Amino acid sequence: MGNGVADSSSGMVAERKRHSAPVAFLIRLVREKPLGTIGLVITLVLLFTGIFADFLAPYGMNQVSMEARLMAPSASFWFGTDVLGRDIFSRVIFGARVSVIVGLASATLSALLSLFIGMLSGYIGGKFDLIVQRFVDAVMSIPSLVLLIVIMATIGPGMWTLILVLGTLGGIKGSRIIRGAVISIKENMYVEAAVAIGCPTRRILTRHILPNIMAPVIISFSINIPALILTEASLSFLGYGIPPPVPSWGGMLGQTGRLYMFTAPWMVIWPGLALSTVVYAINMFGDAVRDLLDPRLRGGVGRYGVRVKKDKKDFNGRNYEKKFDQGENQGR
Repeated sequence: MGNGVADSSSGMVAERKRHSAPVAFLIRLVREKPLGTIGLVITLVLLFTGIFADFLAPYGMNQVSMEARLMAPSASFWFGTDVLGRDIFSRVIFGARVSVIVGLASATLSALLSLFIGMLSGYIGGKFDLIVQRFVDAVMSIPSLVLLIVIMATIGPGMWTLILVLGTLGGIKGSRIIRGAVISIKENMYVEAAVAIGCPTRRILTRHILPNIMAPVIISFSINIPALILTEASLSFLGYGIPPPVPSWGGMLGQTGRLYMFTAPWMVIWPGLALSTVVYAINMFGDAVRDLLDPRLRGGVGRYGVRVKKDKKDFNGRNYEKKFDQGENQGR
């Protein structure tokens, strides 16, 4: 009987160990973060829609039909049409592609630049760190939207120009987080030992420091995507983002949507609803990623409200189980 229980428990442990890190992360996400799971599903739907927009859209993104202009939602046009007779549903689908490209490309560029600046500044320190951080302070002191409008008005609107500007500014501001993580890690004994044996700086950065700061990098990447999508929509709404005829959710709200928002409200309802849903979903997923990857918020003995079983022996050698609630013990 005892051997059977031991075998079953060891089998469960072995089954848990078979899960790879991504699978284990997904299992924890589904069990512990239902809102984060919904956010992940919506994010995957956005990614799928952006990739296969050409096959999902019933009409072309700029297919004009003057006979069908300003038509209300119907069986032929699910989301209605705009002032040129273009299908709003098709343009919302193609707008998802713009959001995917801008969000992922800008966030990737921002993460790479943050790693480059933050790792060098935090590890080298001294006057180099002082000069770099004063430059970062100067950039952070200017309101982001004002700085973006000035840069885009000077350079000119365009998708890849916008990605470059958003990624560069985001990388400069995000380097402060990476710098702080590097400073806390480089004081550890294994880094000092690597320096003592003459390990090259490049190897120390790539083998000892970079793997230990990937959690804040991933968290920052997932949280930056919705912010960058919303920034792109704001600039397109003001006319400094992605120029027409490329459909952008912000541009659909700001170009003709404002003029016909009372006579044809579906022109602003659907792009605004798509933008709000996507930003909210990715934010929920980013918060879930932060909670699951942050060691201070991980589950286990240190989490409030988790009951833990421990086997203890009394003075006579007899085993007994004691259940205690970590949250209750800390509250006493």
